[in-house]
Amino acid sequence: IFMNNKLKNLCSCAFLIPYLLMLVLCGIPLFFLESAIGQFCSQGPINMWRAVPVLQGVGLSMVMVNALVSIYYNVIIAYSLYYMFASMQFPLPWSSCSSWADRKCSSLPKVYCNVSGVLMTNWTQENITCPSSNKITVSVESPSEQYWDHVALQRSSGLDETGPVVWHLALCLLLSSIIVAAALIRGIKSSGKVVYFTATFPYVVILILLIRGVTLEGARDGIDFYIGSQSNLTKLTEGQVWKDAATQTFFSLSIAWGGVPTLASYSNFHNNMFLDSVIVTVINDGTSVFAGFAIFSILGHMAHVYGKPIGNVVKEGFGLAFIAYPDALAKLPISPLWSILFFFMLLTVGLDSQFAAIEVITTCLLDAFPNILKSKRAVVTILTCIIVFLLGLPCVTRAGIYWVTLIDQFVASWVMLILALMEIIGFCYIYGVNRFIKDIEMMIGKKSFCFWLWWRACWLFLTPCIIAVILVWSLVIFVPPTYGKVQYPAWGLALGWSMVAFVLIWIPVIAFYKVIKAKGNFCKVISLCSPSEEWHPYLDIHRGERYSKNTAAEETVSDNKTEDKKM
Repeated sequence: IFMNNKLKNLCSCAFLIPYLLMLVLCGIPLFFLESAIGQFCSQGPINMWRAVPVLQGVGLSMVMVNALVSIYYNVIIAYSLYYMFASMQFPLPWSSCSSWADRKCSSLPKVYCNVSGVLMTNWTQENITCPSSNKITVSVESPSEQYWDHVALQRSSGLDETGPVVWHLALCLLLSSIIVAAALIRGIKSSGKVVYFTATFPYVVILILLIRGVTLEGARDGIDFYIGSQSNLTKLTEGQVWKDAATQTFFSLSIAWGGVPTLASYSNFHNNMFLDSVIVTVINDGTSVFAGFAIFSILGHMAHVYGKPIGNVVKEGFGLAFIAYPDALAKLPISPLWSILFFFMLLTVGLDSQFAAIEVITTCLLDAFPNILKSKRAVVTILTCIIVFLLGLPCVTRAGIYWVTLIDQFVASWVMLILALMEIIGFCYIYGVNRFIKDIEMMIGKKSFCFWLWWRACWLFLTPCIIAVILVWSLVIFVPPTYGKVQYPAWGLALGWSMVAFVLIWIPVIAFYKVIKAKGNFCKVISLCSPSEEWHPYLDIHRGERYSKNTAAEETVSDNKTEDKKM
């Protein structure tokens, strides 16, 4: 949904081109790198930095990202739950203007005729022919848009006006937390079974919606728009397009916030994570593109009904999922059925993402305090979900959507680019790409020089350079985020940057702490850039000669430099 909303905003192919480039040059290389790290050490995002102890703060920053993003995801799940329950009535409550609507609400555009300087709304009934030059179209809001603002969100005028908690959303937020806690209470053993359903069900719904969508009048126009008939390739010169493409790639693949290494840590040591990385990334992004056909075919029908260009049908932000698409579904026969299917699909997709975010947090806590918490996974999971629920309550007040957008615009974009860059610097430059490749070959077997040539090029040059350029470019052209026409106050923007600082501050803080702990001993300070004695495969049988107890600490920085010269 996020990607297809970006497609609308950035003109289809003008987003697909950088999106696919980001997948090939950044997404797959980083997913492969993170999968290999997690599978090799069988640790979460904090302990995996035993490879480069001075950068262990990067792992803590990843956990902080998960803490904030889990709040964000929990609220999105709450929205999906609310709309799914609201869909269990006929007709759908947003299909027409009701008592909650104001004068701007209308299912169709309001056209007035200016006759002798007097505006008349009933000119057709007076048997008057109105010249097109005298027609005045007044801006209106669709029932689904007003339902979203006035009923679902009960949205206030801005971040300054917090208002009370919206209780139906708070209850849905509580239900979301209960579902997540129940699914993760036994860790990967319980969530793995749930994911068999939540990961496959969306494909069924997308296929159903696609079959239904392509049979509707106007569907072809929607698909033409989607595949690029109205593309504006000059958008490719805008930094925001490339930043959005990179952010969406990282977000959809859970790159740079610890989800991939955490889940990979449960894999068999000799699992072929390279093949898994290619399959997962291609299927994930292929699904996004495939879903676009289902979405835009129905939006094309909606544009046909309204007599509007399809580019004017879709709203920005959350508008695609909670305004435009519900409006389109309300126009279909048996609309409650389609609406329930759609929002249940959103629910399952959101739960999958939330499972990964909470699993990262709990895994790091269990890794940090194994003796105390090892037998208390259920308690840790429940307490984590309770805390996430409580932190999410401000996001279900009347100003909640502004908080959600703030997290999305700052934490879920800038931070991930920076953490991805730090990850590459840490493992490919400081730890050493040749040493890292040897670690991978311990798991998947020896590979040819030609096989590694592409991955060396990506890890050492292409991927970090692209991320750095996008990061600098997007910062230079930075435009303060808004929600629709609502501007954020100065203190709100300051809070957004404060969240970024809070997440990233742990990198220099932990590095400084470790240097101070070395007590000025130059050799100890230098050793912070070398793997610690705890860096090795989790099980003894997988360590081999390179990581046996006698040789685990023998590979020093000088060895790493020697290997780099041979590259």
